[in-house]
Amino acid sequence: MLDYFNLTLIRALVRIEIGKDNIIDGIRKGIVTETILFSVLALIGIVGTVFSLWLSLKLRSDRKLTGNAKQYSANLLNQAEEEKRKLVLEAQENALNIRTESENEIKAQRQELNRLENRNILREESLENKSAELQGKEEELLSEREQLESSQKEIEVVREEVQSTLENIASLSAEEARTQVVSKAEDDLKYDLARRNVRIEREFKAQADEVARNVLTLAINRLSTDVVSEGTTSVVHLPSDDMKGRLIGREGRNIRTLESLTGVDVMIDDTPGLVTVSCFDPVRREVAKLALEKLISDGRIQPSRIEETVQRATDDIDQIIWKAGEQAIFDTGISGLDPELIRHLGRLKYRFSYGENVLKHSIEVGLMSGIMAAEIGANVDEAKLGGLLHDIGKALTHEVQGPHAEIGAELAERNGVSSKICMSIAEHHDDHHNTDESFLVSAADTLSAARPGARKESVELYVQRLQDLETAATSFDGVDKAFAIQAGREVRVLVKPDDIDDLMSSDLARNIAQKVEKELVYPGQIKVTVIRETRSTEYAQ
Repeated sequence: MLDYFNLTLIRALVRIEIGKDNIIDGIRKGIVTETILFSVLALIGIVGTVFSLWLSLKLRSDRKLTGNAKQYSANLLNQAEEEKRKLVLEAQENALNIRTESENEIKAQRQELNRLENRNILREESLENKSAELQGKEEELLSEREQLESSQKEIEVVREEVQSTLENIASLSAEEARTQVVSKAEDDLKYDLARRNVRIEREFKAQADEVARNVLTLAINRLSTDVVSEGTTSVVHLPSDDMKGRLIGREGRNIRTLESLTGVDVMIDDTPGLVTVSCFDPVRREVAKLALEKLISDGRIQPSRIEETVQRATDDIDQIIWKAGEQAIFDTGISGLDPELIRHLGRLKYRFSYGENVLKHSIEVGLMSGIMAAEIGANVDEAKLGGLLHDIGKALTHEVQGPHAEIGAELAERNGVSSKICMSIAEHHDDHHNTDESFLVSAADTLSAARPGARKESVELYVQRLQDLETAATSFDGVDKAFAIQAGREVRVLVKPDDIDDLMSSDLARNIAQKVEKELVYPGQIKVTVIRETRSTEYAQ
């Protein structure tokens, strides 16, 4: 078909070429009309031929496609039928397999059930046999129990007969005999225990005295500190007497500026080459002394310069105080102390008691308390810290009213120190102690203060102070006797019971304490104890 179409197309093209040549020739020859008509007719014929060929080809193609589609559909139907038969066969085969497996599983389960049923039957038979045996044993036990009860009744009857016979023979009942035996045993045991207690008490007392002596001796021998006998000085040396006038300044403005800034009294008298600084606060006195030394060394003495020098001296003293506190806790091996307590501890460097430096005394007491605590098995850290801080209240005694022990305990408690250590600080001058560490701190304080050379106080002054204390106590009405004890830390007052009753005793103790505070000069605190004796006497006629 395609070959025929190509042939026809070629022929049409040939005719067109021929027509084109004829048109050209006709033009040349003048015969144009016929040629054009011929060419148009030829072109129409070609178009009609091409259309008829295209239509014929399309019809053939459609018939061919329809035949192919029918053939393809028939093939698909055949394949679907074949697949359907395969699926049906597979489903039948699977169903058969599942049925076979189910039957096998049911069979196995039936066999297992039969086995379990047989096992349960055997177990039931075994339980029945054991139950029968237990029932037989229970019957035997009941029989034996009845026999035992019968035997016990017989024994009880015999026992009552024997007891009755014994009571008739001894002329005592069983309860009376038991009471006598127990009483005799108690008497014997009391005598033995009393004798043993006396013996043990004597042995332990002897051992305790020996151990106490060993502990104290060991603590004193191991503590190798220098004898502290220094005192505070408030004297500043001048290079020449001309410096006195420069220190005083015009109309005394320099000396007034120094006194107002430091809070001290500067005394410039006729003594050659000396200026005396007086103040109850040792820190302020040391600041004034250091400032005077700096001014004298510098030579420029005027109010503005004095203010700068006092500020530098204050900063230097603060650094010295801080370093002294740190050195104290380093020497005693204590850590974790609040910075405020370290600063107050360093201020004790400038505090003296009877010529003894309070900071060195505190370090000595701390070390001695730790040594004794280690020997007797007490808490070493608590004893050591309590000994180091026992006199820290003296750093504030010129600022806060009250005994330094109470001030120190409140200061320590406010800065996070434990209650047991605060108790040691508060009780280091008392007779009663709530903890072993408190007792050790008090003993170490006494040893440190009482050792030779520790404090500078003449025997005459010491005796005079005790006499003044006793005189102040006996000056009140109703007082019989007064005794100053514990190196003047306590005064015990014996009153007349007919003149002073119990209510008046407390008032008397308060009045004596107030008089001692006003009239006497003493270190630390003094305990006033009023003792009233009540005697009741009767006569037997």
